[in-house]
Amino acid sequence: MGSRAALSDFLAGVEQRAYRQARFATQDETQALDLVQDAMLRLTESYAERPPEEWPLLFQRILQNIIRDHYRRQKVRNLWVSLFSSFRSKNPDDDNDTDPLDWLPHTADSPATPEDESTQARTMALIEAGLAQLPPRQREAFILRYWEELDTAETAQVMGCSEGSVKTHCSRACASLSAWLTRHGVSL
Repeated sequence: MGSRAALSDFLAGVEQRAYRQARFATQDETQALDLVQDAMLRLTESYAERPPEEWPLLFQRILQNIIRDHYRRQKVRNLWVSLFSSFRSKNPDDDNDTDPLDWLPHTADSPATPEDESTQARTMALIEAGLAQLPPRQREAFILRYWEELDTAETAQVMGCSEGSVKTHCSRACASLSAWLTRHGVSL
């Protein structure tokens, strides 16, 4: 069983990434905060007594379900909200907030030059724009697998589908993003 302190630490550790996911999904800071708060409350109310190693998948599942519910409500009300927007730039003062795409052009041996940073910013903007073009399930699978670094089984559990579906969604998302980047002058 997890203690309240462990649960508090867990929630503090996932807060920024969850906010980014929700903000990316809703394009609305206030709505994103509400969705993350709802997910945290649901985890606390329903699963606080579960072992701490179960919390990450439970939380992702809850958050994704809350985001899907948000979309359903928007559809019923006929209010179309773009599904994803750009991520905020990384705050250099926040050591806990790591960008999942830090693989872009620089290494510890060669610090990023202004040109590298400009290229990285342009590439990130293109990736985000490409993500916005993907169907929702492909986008969800891509983010969970590659940005949240869940394995195929965990992603399937969060998405409520089979591992084969996750692989299909990810493959199609990668192919679409690759074509998108190529069309916009980024060679892979």
